[in-house]
Amino acid sequence: MASFNVTGKSELGNPIAHFEIDKPLGITYSKKFHNIDDAQDTPIVQKLFYLPFVKSVTLNNQSIQIERFNILEWKEVITEVTDQIENYLNSGDVLVKSDYTEKKVPISVYAESTPNPSVMKFVANKKLVEKKFEYKNIEDAKGASLAIELFHLPFVKEVFVSENYVSITKFDITDWNSVILKVRELLVKGLEQQKVLFNMIEVNELKVENANLTDVEKKIISILDEYIQPAVASDGGNISFDSYVEKSQTVNVILQGACSGCPSSTITLKNGIETMLKDMLPGQVENVNAING
Repeated sequence: MASFNVTGKSELGNPIAHFEIDKPLGITYSKKFHNIDDAQDTPIVQKLFYLPFVKSVTLNNQSIQIERFNILEWKEVITEVTDQIENYLNSGDVLVKSDYTEKKVPISVYAESTPNPSVMKFVANKKLVEKKFEYKNIEDAKGASLAIELFHLPFVKEVFVSENYVSITKFDITDWNSVILKVRELLVKGLEQQKVLFNMIEVNELKVENANLTDVEKKIISILDEYIQPAVASDGGNISFDSYVEKSQTVNVILQGACSGCPSSTITLKNGIETMLKDMLPGQVENVNAING
């Protein structure tokens, strides 16, 4: 019987801890469990849900990610949880019941052009990430194995990952027609091998902390999420709230994916987003400014 060693890693304030296992578990899929009922056929995960602070568990072939509720910090329990996982793995107990099989659907990826001629959107028939990630270079992508492989292609400049698609920005050394097939094949092969597009340490996770937002800022974010995001996502992009300057009634946003550097982004900002925010928040918004484009 194999002897497993487990290493637990966490960051202050990050609700997700990563438990890396030194040997593969022989699991041919990756799955996120949201409660103990989800884990009826996966005893190792079910055992973890007995811990009162566990919100979700993601099981991979050589790692486990656990998301906690905000009732404690990981530093208080990381050692105990690491030991519990390691002890279970070395106990010889069943990890996954033999009658449980993950339904496999053949992975497909197709390419879509975007309004930005430098960016191509590659859409998968499966969920890729829970949240959005942006990688400006290969260093940003540390821990995201499939994103790193994309950066090894000499024409790849930036990578933006959303729920079921990847937007890739290229350098002007080639045209898309000559490299689309290569990118599609790389993505399909990587996804079949369960390589990941998300940063394991989540340094570059795109998020806005809601704790200290004003009522106006919350309304702005709500409008962006409900009315703007679906439209820009369909074009392979993302517009993220950055800040609000009350004195000048200016909203600062960050353009990502196909929106970044897009020739039509100024029109979108002024005729679309700015007009909508001024109409929906009269007397509170006068200008929308892209701080990176």
